[in-house]
Amino acid sequence: MTPLAQRRLNQFTSNKRAYRSLWIFLTLFGISLFSEFVANDKPILMYHQDELWMPVLVDYSEKELGGELDARAAYWDPYVENLVEGSGGWMLWPPIRFSYRTADMYLGGPAPRAPNSRHWLGTDDAGKDTLARLIYGFRISVLFGLLLTIISASIGVAIGALQGYFGGVVDLLGQRVVEIWSGLPILVILIILASIVEPSFFWLLGCLAAFSWMSVVAVVRAEFLRTRNFEYVRAAKALGDNDLSIIVRHVLPNAMTAALTFLPFILSGAITSLTALDFLGFGLPAGSASLGELLNQGKRNLQAPWLGLTGFITVGVMLTLLIFIGEGIRDAFDPRKTISGSGFK
Repeated sequence: MTPLAQRRLNQFTSNKRAYRSLWIFLTLFGISLFSEFVANDKPILMYHQDELWMPVLVDYSEKELGGELDARAAYWDPYVENLVEGSGGWMLWPPIRFSYRTADMYLGGPAPRAPNSRHWLGTDDAGKDTLARLIYGFRISVLFGLLLTIISASIGVAIGALQGYFGGVVDLLGQRVVEIWSGLPILVILIILASIVEPSFFWLLGCLAAFSWMSVVAVVRAEFLRTRNFEYVRAAKALGDNDLSIIVRHVLPNAMTAALTFLPFILSGAITSLTALDFLGFGLPAGSASLGELLNQGKRNLQAPWLGLTGFITVGVMLTLLIFIGEGIRDAFDPRKTISGSGFK
């Protein structure tokens, strides 16, 4: 690790708020990556007919377990439980015995159901476990935000690099395109498109990526305009190095330093956009695990405050952690910041 990278790492770890926020966020995201092993309506491991089965990874039919139907086994059904446990077998269940799409058939009352020992955060109006939908929705939101951030940053860096390096007509035309594109009403366009085409994960990703790259262009363009006339760039040109090699090897590393500080804020904006679209009903397909849909459930069921509070607290904590992480990265890359005994100054 270079001395500069070590200095930046030390600056970030010295910012206790950002460092702790990073670990909390990574822990929550790591748990959500294994959602099927945390919240599922299928056992993680099963012993039946003197064999080990893994229903969490493989779909078994009821007939394979000794039943009569060729349909996928419903392990929560007392009949299927008796097929396995009645013959001396056993099932190892995840901590939450419901998936995001599982409607509890044994609620014992009308849905939505208040939190209890069976449903730790209650259920929604379809009888689906709120905590299970929260875990799966957290994973989808973060993965969507990460993919959108990578795509948007790649497009923004490429366009900003071309504008800043070549300048002149390329820069002038590029700036006009960016100004026109940034003036378009993004949310209205997405709502219109969603009424024409049925939205999906990758459809929404592509649409939002088409409008999310502009925040990176300005800072990358400025860095390229500043460094394109430096001595080492001129020396590379004099030695016959081509433009692509100069951009990638000599100028881009300096520009990426400034661009990296924007990534956590782009990530938080991407998650907010997906949540807003899901809340308005123009996001992921119906039935998908979504934080926006959970907030919409809270709006539709004011008599069930646990739905709205769960969604609000989750989104608020997630975005707060990302903002703290972004501030820490920004300060770590700021050469004017120095480390003191109590932190930055």
